[in-house]
Amino acid sequence: MPSSTSPDQGNDLEACLLRFSDLDLKDTSIINPSSSLKAELDVNTKKKYSFAKKKAFALFVKTKEVPAPSYKCKEIWWKCCQQLFTGPTSIHRHVATQHADEIWHQTASVLKQLAVASSTSKSLKSADKRNPPKECLTRNHEVSAWLPDISCFSPDELISGEGSDEGEVLLYYCYRDLEDPHWICAWQTALCRHLHLTGKVRIATEGINGTVGGSKLATRLYVEVMLSCPLFKDYLCEDDFKTSKGGACCFPELRVGVFEEIVPMGISPNKISYKKPGIHLSPGEFHKEVEKFLSQANQEQSDTILLDCRNFYESKIGHFQGCLAPDIRKFSYFPSYVDKNLELFREKRVLMYCTGGIRCERGSAYLKAKGVCKEVFQLKGGIHKYLEEFPDGFYKGKLFVFDERYALSYNSDIVSECSYCGAPWDQYKLCSTPQCRQLVLTCPACQGQGLTACCITCQDKGSRPASSPTQNSFKEECDCTARRPRIPSELPQQALPPLSPEPRPDVAEDGPCLCERHRQHFPEASQS
Repeated sequence: MPSSTSPDQGNDLEACLLRFSDLDLKDTSIINPSSSLKAELDVNTKKKYSFAKKKAFALFVKTKEVPAPSYKCKEIWWKCCQQLFTGPTSIHRHVATQHADEIWHQTASVLKQLAVASSTSKSLKSADKRNPPKECLTRNHEVSAWLPDISCFSPDELISGEGSDEGEVLLYYCYRDLEDPHWICAWQTALCRHLHLTGKVRIATEGINGTVGGSKLATRLYVEVMLSCPLFKDYLCEDDFKTSKGGACCFPELRVGVFEEIVPMGISPNKISYKKPGIHLSPGEFHKEVEKFLSQANQEQSDTILLDCRNFYESKIGHFQGCLAPDIRKFSYFPSYVDKNLELFREKRVLMYCTGGIRCERGSAYLKAKGVCKEVFQLKGGIHKYLEEFPDGFYKGKLFVFDERYALSYNSDIVSECSYCGAPWDQYKLCSTPQCRQLVLTCPACQGQGLTACCITCQDKGSRPASSPTQNSFKEECDCTARRPRIPSELPQQALPPLSPEPRPDVAEDGPCLCERHRQHFPEASQS
């Protein structure tokens, strides 16, 4: 497949950007390879045209990808014009001969984006040089200038494939200082609507965190825009975007907002910064560390702790063998969990992991700041990237995701059980009681018996007829929240002072919960 990267990787892309203000890029004769005008262009312009055409070709081919049959392992096939192509050579030949017009139009679109980037970059360089450098995108720049040209695509092309079978969900984050997060918020809102994407995007002065879904064409265009944006092009690469089957249907709406943190740990970024995280390990390096840890005869006496930074309902349905999985409901409890169990980490090597890596960035920074650990490591790209490389590795069960899919499956292991009968089961459903936002694991047999609530209290309330608006309080009275300590302790109970019950009126507001007590530790022996 033609490369989608610049032919001059060793040079600054900006150095080879050209002025295209005098070209009518909608005139296909300009970009027609047989055009006499192209022959007259100087060497740099030819280079830029060649790069744009390769990029356009690669993008078009990418939108035609379909999963190969399961027995083909990780292979990718392509479907175009009602034909199936099993190799890159055949799809490339088909696109080159049958879709030249579309490639020409897309090439024009790429050239336009590069022209806008060039114009903006040069105008910024010629700005008042007496002032120190500022953000290259501010309120003074029109949001519309940073939206991709989709005139060469029909609305059906952008919207088709949004379903879970053909669409795609992107997960990414980027830590970098942003001076004007509100401008970024307006731009991201416009960009997602422009591409018919749904999902959630959090923006703060410390960076951006997004999960968006739509057609494969839309998500590819989104990635291209993010990678070419001056704010992020030096901080993001294509490998930072994790993809999975899904689409716009995975999210009820688009929500873009400005917050203090791009992942809510509950501590100001001014106190614990993303700039001092643990040591990043690639999936391969992390795999070797876990293998070494699990090979030890006595893991309880090991100097290594394999720490799951996620919430308990996430680790409940999938986790690494031998991990320590805190029984916490949300990430903002993680700092308190570390404080309460600090002796557990003293003189230990800590291997941290989470879904996509973002929680480990500041979670590892917080743990490092305590000064008790030998070393703190984190899994780069999170479980998502690990499973792409090691689907049958040391991670067992499903990967929980925060959308209407609830979980992604990479292997056949089931590590959780039905809340009612104890049968192996790992498919979450919402509690059947109105207004209750808890998640429940209840197998088909128990569902058939009407056991569809998260706990007995909710089951009883669900059987009563709806009567008043006070039903909104159901989520505050659930047995699930009453039985779970807010911050669990992993230390011997005799070493702790007696604890009095803590009122927790807000505990059910932010996320799901299960009625049974979640085990904090998953020993290797139990993961067969």
